[in-house]
Amino acid sequence: MTAIEKESDSMTSSIPELMSREEDIQRASRSLKAMSHPLRLKILCVLGADERSVQEIVAAVGTSQSNISQHLAILRDKGILASRKEANRVYYRVGDNRTLRLIEMMQDVFCTIRS
Repeated sequence: MTAIEKESDSMTSSIPELMSREEDIQRASRSLKAMSHPLRLKILCVLGADERSVQEIVAAVGTSQSNISQHLAILRDKGILASRKEANRVYYRVGDNRTLRLIEMMQDVFCTIRS
């Protein structure tokens, strides 16, 4: 059995366990829905494990501050981002390590350079 087949078996065996917990399915569904917008996903990738100000996020993503602020509010309201205010700046970070793991997995799957 190859490493890929072993990994697939491992992932498949945990699916029934997830399917039996309605609250976990609801939480996962809400998170995936909030992350499904390309700009929100880009914001999460820019943040990674770091904390950044709105201005830093705007500079990295390359759209208007009002647009970024709307998407940050959605991610915060869905419990994906945490924020703190310092003087007149607001800083955001991913609020749950599970979300960071999910982003890392998506980067591994979708963002690898293929030769």
